[in-house]
Amino acid sequence: MTAIEFLPARRRAASTTADHGISAHRVIGWLWISPILLGLASTLVYPTLFLVALALSKSTLGKPFRSFVGLRHVRDILQDPLFVTSLTKSIAYAFITASIQLVIGFLIALLFSQLLKAGRFLVSLILLPLMTPPVMVGVAWKLILAPAGGLLNGVLLNLGIVDAPVSFLGDPVFAWFAIAVADVWQWTPFVVILSFAALSTIPEGVHEASIIDGASPLQRFWHITLPLVAAPLSSIYLLKLILSFKVFDLVYVLTFGGPGFATTTTGFSIYRRALEQFDVGRAAAETLIYSLVIGAVLWPVIRIHQHLERKDA
Repeated sequence: MTAIEFLPARRRAASTTADHGISAHRVIGWLWISPILLGLASTLVYPTLFLVALALSKSTLGKPFRSFVGLRHVRDILQDPLFVTSLTKSIAYAFITASIQLVIGFLIALLFSQLLKAGRFLVSLILLPLMTPPVMVGVAWKLILAPAGGLLNGVLLNLGIVDAPVSFLGDPVFAWFAIAVADVWQWTPFVVILSFAALSTIPEGVHEASIIDGASPLQRFWHITLPLVAAPLSSIYLLKLILSFKVFDLVYVLTFGGPGFATTTTGFSIYRRALEQFDVGRAAAETLIYSLVIGAVLWPVIRIHQHLERKDA
């Protein structure tokens, strides 16, 4: 074998050895992540396939998969004005409450961040509403808003603002307002904690340099603080939106979807369909449609979040 023939042979041998090394590395990598894949398959893929099968069948709690109905549930759902209305209300509720909580929570976190060590203590103190079970939050606000003996009606009557007790939960507008207030009270601390953590990542030198340059507090907020925490804030907003779409406990305890169907969210509608009317197949189809709608309305928010993350990187 000449030297010219020998060189390619060495390269092929080296290449084969490298390929074997890469293959072994990939096998080891797959072995490492195989428990995660198995976990995802058992907790995500299987329930999803089960849900799809339920949505395509006539099923009850006691007798699932009684017969195959195809897309009949989907057709019935799209022609149901109550379900379409509940979708609209759920979307509006999620965006309004998540936006309010983001603004209030961020402003509180901004105030706490100015207090340095005291701010950290206050953040831990504000956790109380977040640690309260949602059912108890609903019960507490129901007692506050009760027309007979309720705290709010007592205050309004004593101040002479109203002549007679107001049935806040019996009025469609006030009932939504009551649910939103209870939701904001419970979940704003969640936004405060995450926003405070985001604000803590801003280097102190940045603000000190801007103060030396003569920037006003408002200028520092718009041109330094807000751009530096925009990506984390978009993550918080996205997370809070998803949580707001899942509101159920407060509706169940405060209004039970009423008066009439005024405060019936999609989540509560699915509950009634499955556990009151026992139509599990239709409830599964409503769940799938609700998931698709949530994904569609969240898509612009996710795109904005990805854009801010790329800009931040």
